[in-house]
Amino acid sequence: MASRRRRAWLDDLDPGVRPYVELLVDNGIHTYESCEGGDGHCHAEPTVRFFGKMDDGMKALGLVIERDLLVRALHRLWTVVDREPTGPDWELVFWKKAV
Repeated sequence: MASRRRRAWLDDLDPGVRPYVELLVDNGIHTYESCEGGDGHCHAEPTVRFFGKMDDGMKALGLVIERDLLVRALHRLWTVVDREPTGPDWELVFWKKAV
């Protein structure tokens, strides 16, 4: 049952970023936002945001580089919610959509 719920959640993602998210989630990275980028999207480029400590950012970067995925940037970020900085979290930005 849990596997079906997980699969349904992944099916709702933008197709151009889904393989990136799936790779990260399958390797223990807790993602919370993703977008394939482009016109009409919240990011210009494919972007995945995730929670984690310092080593989680390096783990995620290592995973995508190991698979020869074209990473543009890894960012450590604080978002502002109700005028309060929250985080830090991580953001991976890719050069192109996965599909």
